[in-house]
Amino acid sequence: MLRRPKPSDCEADLLREQEEFLTSGAPSAATVVRRPDKRRGEPGGGGEEGEGREYNKENEGREKDVVTIEDLPDQLPSLTPAPPKKSRFKASRVTFEDEDAGERLDQHDMHISAVLSKIVERDTSATPISLPAFTGMAFPKVLHRSETSSQASLSSAVGKKSIFARQLAAQRLKEGKTPLHCASEAAHTPEHREQNMPPETSMDTGQCEPTAVSCLSRLSGQGLGAPDSSGETMRIHRENQAKLQAMSQSEILQEQKKLLCQLDPRLVDFVKSRKAQSVPSSASASKQPWGKSSRDNFPLENKSRQSVSSGAAVLFPKPEEVEMEREEDLPPPPAVTETDLLLKPQKEWVHMNKLEPEKLEWMKDLPAPKRKATKKAMQARFDFTGTLIPPTEDLPTHLGLHHHGEEPERAGYSLQELFLLSRSQLIQQRSLALGTLANILSKTRAGEYLSVLKGNMVSTLLDAGLLFQLRFALDDGVEGVMSAAVHALKALLVCEDDEECLDYTFSWFRGLASFPLLPSAQEEEEEDDAGLPECMKETAKEKEERKTDHDAARQDVVKGLLKMKLLPRLRYILEVIRPSPRVVQDVLQILTRIARHSSLSATHVLECPRLMETVLSEFLPASWTAPSSSIPQSVYGLPLASAMKLLRVLATAGRHTCARLLNSLGVKERLPCLLSAEPGQLLLEPAEALRITTEAYRLWAVAAGYGQACKLYMQLYPSLAKTLQLVHTALAHSDPLLPLQLQRVLALLSLLTQVTHTAGCHQELQAGMVSSHGEECPPPPPVSWGHVTGLQASLLGHLRGFVKNLDNPVQKDISLAVIPAYLVYLEAYYHQLSRQNCFKPVEALQELERLASELLLPLLSHHVVQGLIKNLKSSSVVCNVQSSLQDPETTPSLPGLACPGWRDRPGLVAPSSPFPLLTALGLLLETITGIHKGLSYKFNGLLLSEPVIGYLRSCSQATPTLSHTRAWLVRHEHHLLYLLLRLAHRLVSIEPEVAKHASLYHQVALVLLPWLLPGSEYLGHELLSTIIFNKDFISEGHSGGPEAVELGELKLQEETHHHTSPSLQTVGALLREACIQLPSIRGCFLTHLAHLESSVLTSRNALLGRGPWISSHLLPELTGPTVPSDWPFLPLVSLYERTGLSDGGGLEVEHLPQGALQAVTHCLQWLLLLEVWREEALKVIPPVAKLARLSCVFLCSSDLFLERPVQKLAWGLFRLLTRRSRLDSLDLSIPPPGLASFQDLYTALLSQYEAVSFGDRLFGCWVLLPLQRRYSATMRLAVFGEHVGMLRSLGVTLEQLSIPIERFTSPPEDSLPLLNLYFRSLVTGTLKHRWCPVLYVVTLSHVNTFIFSQDAAAQEVEATRHSMLRKIYYLTDKVLRNHLLLFRLPQQHSEFGFDLYEQLPPIRAKHLESVLKQQDSSNDKGH
Repeated sequence: MLRRPKPSDCEADLLREQEEFLTSGAPSAATVVRRPDKRRGEPGGGGEEGEGREYNKENEGREKDVVTIEDLPDQLPSLTPAPPKKSRFKASRVTFEDEDAGERLDQHDMHISAVLSKIVERDTSATPISLPAFTGMAFPKVLHRSETSSQASLSSAVGKKSIFARQLAAQRLKEGKTPLHCASEAAHTPEHREQNMPPETSMDTGQCEPTAVSCLSRLSGQGLGAPDSSGETMRIHRENQAKLQAMSQSEILQEQKKLLCQLDPRLVDFVKSRKAQSVPSSASASKQPWGKSSRDNFPLENKSRQSVSSGAAVLFPKPEEVEMEREEDLPPPPAVTETDLLLKPQKEWVHMNKLEPEKLEWMKDLPAPKRKATKKAMQARFDFTGTLIPPTEDLPTHLGLHHHGEEPERAGYSLQELFLLSRSQLIQQRSLALGTLANILSKTRAGEYLSVLKGNMVSTLLDAGLLFQLRFALDDGVEGVMSAAVHALKALLVCEDDEECLDYTFSWFRGLASFPLLPSAQEEEEEDDAGLPECMKETAKEKEERKTDHDAARQDVVKGLLKMKLLPRLRYILEVIRPSPRVVQDVLQILTRIARHSSLSATHVLECPRLMETVLSEFLPASWTAPSSSIPQSVYGLPLASAMKLLRVLATAGRHTCARLLNSLGVKERLPCLLSAEPGQLLLEPAEALRITTEAYRLWAVAAGYGQACKLYMQLYPSLAKTLQLVHTALAHSDPLLPLQLQRVLALLSLLTQVTHTAGCHQELQAGMVSSHGEECPPPPPVSWGHVTGLQASLLGHLRGFVKNLDNPVQKDISLAVIPAYLVYLEAYYHQLSRQNCFKPVEALQELERLASELLLPLLSHHVVQGLIKNLKSSSVVCNVQSSLQDPETTPSLPGLACPGWRDRPGLVAPSSPFPLLTALGLLLETITGIHKGLSYKFNGLLLSEPVIGYLRSCSQATPTLSHTRAWLVRHEHHLLYLLLRLAHRLVSIEPEVAKHASLYHQVALVLLPWLLPGSEYLGHELLSTIIFNKDFISEGHSGGPEAVELGELKLQEETHHHTSPSLQTVGALLREACIQLPSIRGCFLTHLAHLESSVLTSRNALLGRGPWISSHLLPELTGPTVPSDWPFLPLVSLYERTGLSDGGGLEVEHLPQGALQAVTHCLQWLLLLEVWREEALKVIPPVAKLARLSCVFLCSSDLFLERPVQKLAWGLFRLLTRRSRLDSLDLSIPPPGLASFQDLYTALLSQYEAVSFGDRLFGCWVLLPLQRRYSATMRLAVFGEHVGMLRSLGVTLEQLSIPIERFTSPPEDSLPLLNLYFRSLVTGTLKHRWCPVLYVVTLSHVNTFIFSQDAAAQEVEATRHSMLRKIYYLTDKVLRNHLLLFRLPQQHSEFGFDLYEQLPPIRAKHLESVLKQQDSSNDKGH
């Protein structure tokens, strides 16, 4: 055998191997084929054999070698998995097997030699020859431009030609030596067309007068093959013209339509487009100086088109079209002619010989706006003040609102045009556009566009890039543009009504605290580091830094601005540019809004280099001179209230931030400068002096809330006492600055309240320092209880005076505004008094009795207060979720408080709202009744009043939503609800009238608990500890409630004759046991909520005024309620998360965590109690969520559901969940909260049933519940497909199943795969009556209905139906055969659970006979 060459062989080895191969005579693997080169003229295989052989010998040296390999495919295999590319033209190309590829290449050869070889000289014998004109001059005459103007008509007729060509054509025309086609073109002028063309045929035929034969230059007649081609063309044209003249207009249109139908639509469109290009509107206008439009020249087609289009608009309107009112038929505006021009063109002007009307349209007067009513959304246009201009309004042009953009007849600017102008090179345009955008944003924030504009304006502007545009404009070197950008940015970020609302509620209980304005809907970030170890994962800070400016701004506008270095730019504007007062105010308000965003943003503002130093030195100086005018040209060097407010908001972010402001930045030294003197002595404008002193008091109150700046209290005590003495004078009704004076007094009372709280903690902190022994403990504040006791008498006297002023209509509103602040102060005083060593119980009790009888009871019974209480329900945020006014626009990336118009609409902060007064009164009653418990019964009228009872009933049925726009308000309403419940807690056990409404108070407590927001954890803890699990509020437990439930069960059994298993008849006993175990149940739930302990302590310090322990007045981020809405299932879900997920539900009860069985039992007891007596409290939990949570009983452990107490309680809950009303509302297609779908949970239940159920009837009922006919067939397919083995142990009887069997059998099953599985399980014996009675009846019913159905169906269904029927007929199991054929109806009390026919009904028997005969006939044909 010959050896193949190797890469290592040398040349000698290769020669030796070649010689061995040649001597062996073996066939070669490749064959050499000689193919001729046809490019060189070599003959192919079509010639004679001898000639070919001779030719091959002569050209042997220069023939090409073609190597062919056997079994080589024609096309190379694809190297990628993608499908091979196919040519569009290969399918239409015809090829033959014997066709030579070389010949095909030669046919398409485009080489220069192949092209030149095919050139054939054209026959020019019939072509006319024109000789040059003979003149007597030696040289041709020089052409001048002025002489060519007379040839304008000629140039327009013959098309675009050069000046020289037009001059030559004119000379030839004069001499009569013009060729035929030139002469005809020259004669084809508009005048000739007007004279010779009949109007009824001019457009349709496109022909000219017979003498102008070649007017259609494209039809030259050269292809006719006749010697006189032009004459033949003339003859054909005359025949066509004669035929057209003999036809009527309708016949012409009919032929036209017939011709258009026969032609290719693409060809027709192409011709129309070429015609439109060849006859532009400008040229047609210039060719018709007599004033007739092209529509007059083509009347027939235009009339037809108009009629068709109008008919289509009426009869077949397009989907995007809308209904409009019929407009007046206005004549079209006349085209611009030369006579309309103010300046006539001269002949010597270059390229001015042609009139272009479309370019002169802008010189005409604007048409009037179209007055039409339309449902279609139109582009919004605004004037310079941001007012929306109606589309039909006709404004004068001198307002400057008309321009040459889209819709020039409409006044105003669209957002797109304003964006374009804001990037203009002209300073005025940039300033005007930014100012207009600022006005639009201000009105958007005020909610003025809600009813007239579609979509969210703020979101639209942000998506369009407004934020980046404003940031770029801030860097503009022109101060006017920069100022406009600052104003627009302030309008985007700041809502003045929101700020006013927050300032108005500052004096309320916990009014100085606020939620951070963080976006509530943060988008989930992609987990790029999933699967990496913790040490390699990116931190949150690294991910934030990796974001682009666009991504950061899209999720959070404020974060995006901080990332774009906004703060250094604002500092530069304040420090270097030193802008006008308005810009300074805007910058300070922007900084305030950024500080409200979060504590981190407030830190950024505080740490921005030289920013706060500039604010303090320029706008909060230690000394200043009086301004020369009431409106100063510059505010630099003058104290500003907005700067003081910025400091106050920064201080709210945290105690450390506040300490830095007070000590490091010197704010502590500036406060006495503003507060030691009266506002009129501050050398400031009176209104500004009141504003800045108000903000100074508020800043001081925030600091005192941390236990800071208390030395100032002792330093400024004389001025504070003097200010208190002048309160009634300051609040005189005649003062024009009364609203500002009122806010100043309220801020002072807030300061005194916080100082009182801080002084009350002095004793506790002093004792803590002694007993701490080195442990961390806040230092005691410098102010002690003795420093604040002297103010109580003075403030109490003020309160008495304001209560008396309620009878004065002039002073009523002022009194109602300040009384809540006085009550909050008194609550702080008495709350801290009871904790002091100097507290004297006897004297305090007597004082509280006098306070209640002389002040509080008269106040509560006053007709003004009673009238205010009637507004309780209408002012509620909780009760008016659906009927409240539409909130102004907010966007997820820029949350707001939605307060525009708060003074003019009913609401929590409206002047007519009773919430501030009732909250303050309830707070004081909570404190004094805690000290003097005998005072509680005196205030039962508040709880029993009709407005309060109606309000509580509405709250118990409300379902409020959580959002930033409501959270800050609903927090105050939660305070009032909690205080009312606390008062009920003190009275329910001693006052029978109050006890009658105990179930209502309990219902309100249950719904309030999952409403509580972050920062109110202490209130939730108190509700759980005192009210929710209190047997006094569950009156049904000790007033025959369990017995009533048992009687109801017995009555139901008698009516329905439904005998249940013994374990189901113990609901009353289970409820009785649950009421006894209420203290243990409370302990169980408090234990499972222990992870909130730190939040509860923080909330307690804030709500009880323990200032030195408060770390921040900024509430926690609003991520959701404190307690989830499904909190009653918490112990059960917690156990499943600890054991069911990790161990797959295989642990036995003995191996579960300690106390797990007891926790599950208490959880089920509480759920049973709520389902029976407090069903409304659980309506926020969807029924599918209840079923999913209760399924954890079976998934937590392998035998937990077998424990006797768990078994009894689970049976009772199953009975409650499967009541008729509950079954109708149970929708398993809705994914339960926390799960992707219920089907996933059901699959886990099936696996667990097969593994550990041991045929348990309760577990079996749980598995059967989702198999009802109304639910998805996927779950039934899972049972009869993947888990068919469980049918042997699913022994639930029809009596044990509390669900009607008709819910499983009706309507008939229509899933063919499922019916096949039903049939297979019956025939194979997998499903038997003694193993699974319920599903046996269900499958019998569906299979019987299917095989005897006479409804029309697909061929596959019919074949399956007949096949089943035949197989059933020939079954050897006679019992099953009778069951399948004679099944009638499910019957619960029969032996098998269903009724049978004694024999087949005639219709069914006839159908069976026809199916069997059909089979016999098919068998005969087969034989």
